[in-house]
Amino acid sequence: MNIIAHIYTDLPAKFGVPRQSSLVPELKGKIIFEEEYRVTQAFKGLEKFSYIWVLWQFSKVPVCSEQEAHWSPTVKPPRLGGKAKMGVFATRSPFRPNRIGLSSVKLDKIEYHKELGPVLCVSGIDMMNETPIYDIKPYLPYVDSHPEAGNGFAEQAADYKLKVIFPSQWLYMIPKEKREGIIGVLSQDPRPAYHTSPERVYGVEYAGFDVRFTVNQGVLTVCEVENLNGRRYLE
Repeated sequence: MNIIAHIYTDLPAKFGVPRQSSLVPELKGKIIFEEEYRVTQAFKGLEKFSYIWVLWQFSKVPVCSEQEAHWSPTVKPPRLGGKAKMGVFATRSPFRPNRIGLSSVKLDKIEYHKELGPVLCVSGIDMMNETPIYDIKPYLPYVDSHPEAGNGFAEQAADYKLKVIFPSQWLYMIPKEKREGIIGVLSQDPRPAYHTSPERVYGVEYAGFDVRFTVNQGVLTVCEVENLNGRRYLE
């Protein structure tokens, strides 16, 4: 398959990326197409749709010839504590025979640039910065939405969120338009589910900052923010 575009987001690393799309509506991205596909006519009518499907590549998942030849039929979903096994086709794990992701994201607007052509501005993303994209399609609620559908084993984690304490002296270091995004990322608990130590410090890279935090009894507390351009803000 041909890579038709890349998405540009505030999340340069896998740690902190939401596990599903739409969990953090405030997270935004821009889809910029390869030169061959910057054809205005190809996007005619797309502005009438509120959401789109994005077919993309798990480009940062470690790959070697042995892994490709001997894929595992079971994986350990993080929200089940990283111990219980489920069939790979019953999960959205990146460790699958074909490293393909599927996300439903909100189409906020389409910008038209002289050099870049049509640029899709989207929100509710669950992709790293520079993730390769294979295709986009319009989301059709009358066929794509199934409110009665069961959530399987994922039901137990559907409403899971942490309370976030982000002291104002560090929150103000984050640009105003980026604050809701990082709070949303933190509330989704980026930690592996089997990490439970309240003393352990984690860090999420977001919009040019390293945001460090601890988690204790369902409360996430930001304890340090580092501006990756050089200046550090400590408690």
